[in-house]
Amino acid sequence: MGNNLLKGKRGIIFGALNDKSIAWKVAERAVEEGATITLSNTAIAVRMGTIDALAEKLHCEVVPADATSLEDLEQVFKRSMEILGGKIDFVLHAIGMSPNVRKHRTYDDLDYNMLDKTLDISAISFHKMLQSAKKLDAIADYGSVVALSYIAAQRTFYGYNDMADAKALLESIARSFGYIYGRERHVRINTISQSPTLTTAGQGVKGMDKLYHFGERMSPLGNASAEECADYCMVMFSDLTRKVTMQNLYHDGGFSSIGMSLRAMATYEKGLDEYMDEEGNVIYG
Repeated sequence: MGNNLLKGKRGIIFGALNDKSIAWKVAERAVEEGATITLSNTAIAVRMGTIDALAEKLHCEVVPADATSLEDLEQVFKRSMEILGGKIDFVLHAIGMSPNVRKHRTYDDLDYNMLDKTLDISAISFHKMLQSAKKLDAIADYGSVVALSYIAAQRTFYGYNDMADAKALLESIARSFGYIYGRERHVRINTISQSPTLTTAGQGVKGMDKLYHFGERMSPLGNASAEECADYCMVMFSDLTRKVTMQNLYHDGGFSSIGMSLRAMATYEKGLDEYMDEEGNVIYG
């Protein structure tokens, strides 16, 4: 049951693919909280996913777009303002993909053309989105823009690969653009650093299942689910956070503040023999 946190507000949700997507859960919660929305994803994602079913359920329209294309992004904002009848109050950027991860290229053997695509899709698209919106004056006064990040932007996690670089850039864009957009249009821009979440995209990261279980055991409150992330987004989209901007907000059950838990120490003491070769040298992953 909603609390009308977003009653009368208009929003755009980028990145919903299927019911495992955080963006999917955010879209459902936004409508439950009284908002009207549009959905956007690439044309191929629309064909391969089940976003049309979500649009039918929520009585909203899908505006296909390549988030790396300025022309497509401008069309999303223009069309959304037409459909929704005014400026946009909130936007979710839930877009991320690494060809290097998909092709199992290790971080010390990246394909640089693939790296360019990783950064363009997963981070620079956020800048393009904000720049397009600002030039069109598409976001309402004290509007809220949120992008989904991960703690690998600050710390090294085995298997996260060049997506870590993309998330670091994503968070930097939120700060840099947040200052300009905040001063000139009172638009707030933040990132949410979410727990490991077993979405379709997340499961492509090598060792994601181990990251997920590690986070669950290390975090005093356990991992935050996709549904709980959607709840947090509702607060960030609402008027309750009108003065919160340029922040990277951890939503991870406390994982980001933990050094070493008792359970982790106990696990370590059991030995690391399986990570050593026959000569006793550590195998680094």
